[in-house]
This record gives sequence, C-alpha cells and structure tokens, in this order.
Amino acid sequence: MKILIVGHFNETAQSKITRYFPQDWNVVIVPPGQEMLHHIEDCQVLIPEHIKVDPSLLATAQKLKLVQTGAGYDNVDISACTQLGIWVANAAGVNAQAVAEHVMALILSYYKNIPFLDHFMKSRMDEHDLEYTGSELEGKTIGIIGLGAIGKKVAAFCRVFDMNVLASARKTVVQADDLVTMTDIDTLLSTSDIVSVHVPLTEQTKHLINQEVFKKMKNTALFINTARGGIVNERDLIDALKTGELSGACLDVYESEPLPIDSELRTLSNVILTPHTAGMPDGRKFHKKRYDFFIDNIKRVQNGKAPVSRLNQLL
Repeated sequence: MKILIVGHFNETAQSKITRYFPQDWNVVIVPPGQEMLHHIEDCQVLIPEHIKVDPSLLATAQKLKLVQTGAGYDNVDISACTQLGIWVANAAGVNAQAVAEHVMALILSYYKNIPFLDHFMKSRMDEHDLEYTGSELEGKTIGIIGLGAIGKKVAAFCRVFDMNVLASARKTVVQADDLVTMTDIDTLLSTSDIVSVHVPLTEQTKHLINQEVFKKMKNTALFINTARGGIVNERDLIDALKTGELSGACLDVYESEPLPIDSELRTLSNVILTPHTAGMPDGRKFHKKRYDFFIDNIKRVQNGKAPVSRLNQLL
C-alpha cells in the first residue's frame, strides 16, 4: 500500500508521521512539484495537504483508490474523482475538540489581553504604568455561523462561561436543550459581541464574510475565523479593523497561506494571529486523532469497503 502525502513538512514532522503509519505501508511525503508527479502514478492513497486534486492531476494517478482529506475538501474535484472510480473522504469532526479549544483560547487571549500582558512583563516595564481594557465573558453573546461538530463544541464551551449563544445554519438543527438559540444571519450579526465562523469553503461560502457583513456587526465586536481563509474577504476585514468598524479579530486561517510576510494583518494591534494550527494540538503538522482516522479509513478501502465520512458514492 503506497500512501502519498503532498504538503510542506519539516523533517521532524515527516519522521513523526511516517513512523505512525503501519510499517509495511510505503508512506511518501513530498512537497508540490515534479517529485509529486512521479509518485502519484502508482500511489493507492493520496492525502493532499497543499495541492488541487483536479482532472489533470488525476490523469496520471493510475492506481489511486482514495483521496483522503482533513476536515476541509475545497481543494478536491469530487466529481472528477467519482468519474474515475476514486473514493473521496474527509475527516469530519476529528479535529472538532482541538479547533473549539483553540477558539476559546483566542477569545480568552483577546479579552484578557494575554499577548499584550505577556509582552509587558517580558519588557520589564514599570507595573505602575500598566493600562489596558479588558472584559469578562459572562453575559456576552457569541454568534456561531455554521453549527456542525466544531460549532456545537464552541457553543457548549461558551455556555460554561455563562455566555449567550446564537447560531445560524443552513440545515435545520433540532434543539435538545437551551444551549443554542437559532436565528437568522442578520439578527446574529447585529446582536453578537463575538462572531465565529464554522462553515466549509465552497463556491457558496467564498467571501461569505465581506464588507456588507462587517457593516451589520457591532463596532465593538470580535470576529474569529478558524475555518478557511477564503470564506473571508481579507481586504474588507483589514479595512474594517483599521477604520474601527470592527473592534478586533482572531485568525488562524488566511486567503493566502502561509500568510505573506508583508500582510497588513501582521501589523494590527487589534488582531491575534496563529499559523493554521487550530486543528493540530499535538504539534505542528501532526494530530494523533487525525492520523488514526486516516489509517482506519485506508484499511477500510484496502478491504473493499467504503470509507467513513465519504464525500461521493461509487457504483
């Protein structure tokens, strides 16, 4: 069984990942480029971290049986895979706990001024000169856009902090308790102190969050994105943050990744940034739950079964 993982991994990450797979599997990790094209010809499983899986790429994948992604799958042409008899599966929900915890870490860091206070202490400044504004979470309203596995986890965590939880989702959600109040998107935007996005990136959600959305939000609101960078019009976000139309933002994902060194986001004091690591609690480029899921799914396909969390159906 040959597994091809395409992405940018340092030596430590590569070693950790390859050791985790069954030792009788041939696991190859390469960056996008010519070497990738050579290996894709005879791999049975493709895990595409930083490439588009489109018809031109699939044309050379003669033995491919499964394209396995993480939570997101916007880089895979599912229709093209289906036509070629290739399973496509994601790992829906596997990183829900990790991402939801990251969201809470960002919220607490923002309202408790953790980055600023850490810098203040390490700068050895006179504590009598310390001035800052912060806030408690109790009584604040968070609006969650998209109530899937991650959104539900975030909702549960926020209730523990005695926050009010609003949510807007495309699918009807059955409320088994008073955890979440479902509402329309405009009401959510206009009444929430915090807006957190938890939808996949699709043609319908690309630039879902834009200038029009920011205008509907409170100018004291905090915006959080740990989903996909393309869901947000980054230029509109930067403008809203600079003009005071939006109080702040906490971001783990960006329209262009890695985030360009000269991005204005790196210069804004009302922004907290992390490098797309919300779903990787075990260290950069590694998440045990994620690879456990991958291995189990590969074994299913190897044994002639359909993968779990499949995104297509083969005849």
